[in-house]
Amino acid sequence: MKATRKKPAAGAQDTPSSTAPQNIPAGMVPADTPPVTAPLIPVRKRRARKGAGVDPAGRALIIVESPAKAKTINKYLGADFVVEASVGHIKNLPKSKIGVDVEDGFVPEYETIKGKDEVIKRLRDHAEHASSVYIATDPDREGEAIAWHIAQEVGQVNRKILRVMFHEITERGITEAMKNPTSIDQHLVDSQQARRVMDRLVGYTISPFLWKTVFYGLSAGRVQSVAVRLICQREEEINAFVPREYWSIVGEFTAAGSEPFLAKLFKVAGEDPVLENAETAERHVVAIGKQAFAVTDVQRKPVRRNPPAPFITSTLQQEAARRLRFPAKRTMMLAQKLYEGVELGPEGRVGLITYMRTDSTRLSDDAVREVREYIYENYGKEYLPHEPRQFKKGKSSQDAHEAIRPTSSKYHPKAVKKHLDKEMFALYELIWNRFVACQMSPAVFEQVTVDIGGGEYLFRATDSLPVFRGFLQVFDDLQDDSERPDQDEDPVSKLPATLAPGQDALLRNLMPNQHFTKPPARYTESSLVKDLESLGVGRPSTYALIVDTIQVRKYVEQRERRLYPTELGKAVNKILVENFPNLFNVEFTARMEEELDTIASGRQSYRQVMDDFYQPFIRSVEGVDRKSAAIKRSLQEGTDQVCDLCGKPMIIKWGRNGRFMACSGYPACKNTRQLPEEAEQTRHAVGIKCDVCGGDMIIKGGRFGTFLGCSNYPACKNTRPLGIGVKCSKCKEGDIIERKTKRKRTFYGCSRYPDCDFASWDRPVDRPCDTCGNPYLVLKFNQSRGEYLACPACKAEIAKEEEKTATG
Repeated sequence: MKATRKKPAAGAQDTPSSTAPQNIPAGMVPADTPPVTAPLIPVRKRRARKGAGVDPAGRALIIVESPAKAKTINKYLGADFVVEASVGHIKNLPKSKIGVDVEDGFVPEYETIKGKDEVIKRLRDHAEHASSVYIATDPDREGEAIAWHIAQEVGQVNRKILRVMFHEITERGITEAMKNPTSIDQHLVDSQQARRVMDRLVGYTISPFLWKTVFYGLSAGRVQSVAVRLICQREEEINAFVPREYWSIVGEFTAAGSEPFLAKLFKVAGEDPVLENAETAERHVVAIGKQAFAVTDVQRKPVRRNPPAPFITSTLQQEAARRLRFPAKRTMMLAQKLYEGVELGPEGRVGLITYMRTDSTRLSDDAVREVREYIYENYGKEYLPHEPRQFKKGKSSQDAHEAIRPTSSKYHPKAVKKHLDKEMFALYELIWNRFVACQMSPAVFEQVTVDIGGGEYLFRATDSLPVFRGFLQVFDDLQDDSERPDQDEDPVSKLPATLAPGQDALLRNLMPNQHFTKPPARYTESSLVKDLESLGVGRPSTYALIVDTIQVRKYVEQRERRLYPTELGKAVNKILVENFPNLFNVEFTARMEEELDTIASGRQSYRQVMDDFYQPFIRSVEGVDRKSAAIKRSLQEGTDQVCDLCGKPMIIKWGRNGRFMACSGYPACKNTRQLPEEAEQTRHAVGIKCDVCGGDMIIKGGRFGTFLGCSNYPACKNTRPLGIGVKCSKCKEGDIIERKTKRKRTFYGCSRYPDCDFASWDRPVDRPCDTCGNPYLVLKFNQSRGEYLACPACKAEIAKEEEKTATG
């Protein structure tokens, strides 16, 4: 790609509207809006064909993206409207080329998406005979871009085009939107277009570089690569972490005949205790044992805990990951369904939540009034604050939409539960509870602090006693896994209510405890989204896509809900960071997000922002391509192995299936081998015979994980899934294996499927139930208990600690 481009001719417009063909008709804007100055394409007059299925003149056409959304809207509009769906985007950049004219103002070359010609024809046929056209795509930048492309097509046959935004798919929301139509916001269109073009320039420029240095088929993303970098940096911090030993001392006391309680050593001679090793701790234990103790101070004070704000996109994804274990992508898919409408029996389709891509905690006056009435009627006046609660706007919030909330208090989760599947109900209940809680009174606790002194030693105990639950009646607090303390917790106990200053305290026991500082926690999907938001990387509409993409590309993998960089992810990140340090970093990416926001607000033009992006981008790219061969060689590792065909040294290289050993004499010698550690694993027989040739089945590694393969390969290519060590309890013959649904959700089934249809969402464990004798238990999880075992037959439960004891 050339690093320079032509300057615009003198007098040329440097405006967003100059970035693409101008065929949006002036009729699309309301009468009181200044007309569009772009040239108009004449409306084509066509005689209606008999039986063509077009609408009689006089009916208005409403165009949305989703057929599900169209069904819900149809319910509320009368016979004067026809609702049609574009089924998402109708145009996109081409797949076969970069599709951006860099030298002429970064003009994108859009083309109709394959299969959308019929959709466009149907929309145009309806539009030609409609009294007016309302484009009601989603109320965000992506929806605005879709609306713009639709307007370019239907505007050729009908000038009367208006833009409406449905923030909720309810009768009230639709009526309000239809009363207030507007025009397509070109600033939002250009902002989305700038994001798309930036991503295309990065992807189509950097990805081929990765093909040359690692292997063909890899890809780099402007934002996704920064997310991978964050995960790799965290892994480096964990690997470099050196635990530090420290000790604490906890005393068990009684006072005035009270129940025993625990207190921790707080001060020694007025200073924080420094207990770095066992010897120091033991010396203090001996000295403490010689002291006489008394209660020196008791402090009691009320502490108020305010409810959290209603959900925005990022916090919804975080809480759904923490509480429901939903990936961000699944959360947004379920939220989309709740927004677009759900069949509620005789009532028909109803949109249950407001628009789910938002960064605003703002709530409408009507919604606040309705939920306050609900709180008063269902919980009582003490749970209702005197004034509606307002929440602080985030520094990067666009405030274009309300927070995510239920559309009406009449759709209580219990009332709609029978119409929702398990996952949709869980997410809707989470949204409902958070919304109700945000307008409730704060929770009140009495915080008690007790000091016990003796000589130069001061022990302190704290306790928090609930006085009024407030919003916690609806929405309990949960600590995020990523916010765990970096030090071990000492045991605590409840404090007796009778403690008072001056009471003698009897030291019954001392417990010196060894601790080690902990490394930072690995990212979860929840904590990654939280950091992306706080760093300004990405926007509400992109968080789920970012998290999903880096896993689909095999740069990151998830184990026990933690995100680990793969060897491939580490290698790609190393190349990108070392060769494009100013491009794939948080600061540059966040600044570009801010620049995109300035386009949306009209403060900068499309071309200005693209110049700001392209000049540093192209400078970072220039010259790197010439180093690709050297970079590829730098990824190769020498070994002490020699080729068994030609005798030359074997080296470690990268390929589509990961790292492997290859002859350094390539291309003259094309001998390859597995890495020694993988070869050792591959040679491990598992006592299973091949049902094709009778050979031993051995564990092998492939692109998608481990599996069983015949040891007589390549003569026999038989393979089998690798089991989890549990026999199928249904057929008694097969092994339980891990499988994936079409939506990539993990479940466990029998290796003899379809002959045996055993299936379980939860991982089976080879242990019979002590209660009912069922031959296996399943591993389950919830936020408050963590992992535990349960019987799928009688529902008996057992803690993991008990399981370890029973099997130990």
